[in-house]
Amino acid sequence: MASCGWKRLLLLGLQNILPKAWRSRRGDPSLSWKRCCHWSAGKSLDPEVRAFLEENTEVTSSGHLTPEIRLRLLTPRCRFWREKPDLWPYGDPFWAIYWPGGQALSRYILDNPRVVKGRSVLDLGSGCGATAIAAVMSGASEVLANDIDPIAGMAMILNCELNHLNPFPITIKNIINSEAGNWDLIVLGDMFYDEQLADGLHHWLRKCIRIQQTEVLIGDPGRHQFLSHSIRSQLHKVIEYSLPEYTRQENYGLTSSSVWSYQPSNNLENC
Repeated sequence: MASCGWKRLLLLGLQNILPKAWRSRRGDPSLSWKRCCHWSAGKSLDPEVRAFLEENTEVTSSGHLTPEIRLRLLTPRCRFWREKPDLWPYGDPFWAIYWPGGQALSRYILDNPRVVKGRSVLDLGSGCGATAIAAVMSGASEVLANDIDPIAGMAMILNCELNHLNPFPITIKNIINSEAGNWDLIVLGDMFYDEQLADGLHHWLRKCIRIQQTEVLIGDPGRHQFLSHSIRSQLHKVIEYSLPEYTRQENYGLTSSSVWSYQPSNNLENC
């Protein structure tokens, strides 16, 4: 396990760094990507960025809940696992870790394709794109992946290629607090790590349910920030998975991850 490299920074960032990214990107690297606010199937990748990602990530399907899905991730065999983080030329690569909440969501969708089959799905905070990939594999009629990091969008396209899928549309806009989209299902994993972001998610998801009757599934390994938030009282645990040993080691002892259905009561205040 990395003790002073990227892995430690990313795990700490899940509580202290990443929340800031959803409010104002460090150095706002997306400014140079204004023309790429929405990726679509067939869009070519910058050859230099593609080469960098292919050189500095490892293709793996082991150690996770979904061996059916191959992903480019940051692993102990990668150079930047040990390098100083400031040598990484792009925004913090939170997308390069397959977080436990996303693993649970992806496993659940693969095992229960009826959840997405023939439905439109929004994967919010998609990261490596595993849950969106699982939705496509399970027969979703439409999938949109959302992550504010444009490099994550590129990584998702590479991951689609690895799994012999046509890339799904990807948006890198922050859509939280936007108008409620007409989605049958919204899935999100590992996003309740900061009170301000959690409050925004709670409000926006509730609006999507009220206006569009959207179904919401949340993946989380039971972090304190998630279990202590007021949304917890409106969640129904759908399933709990025991995490593989590798994932346990790389997440400092977390042993399980769950999928939760968000079911706000009818007597909640209007959004």
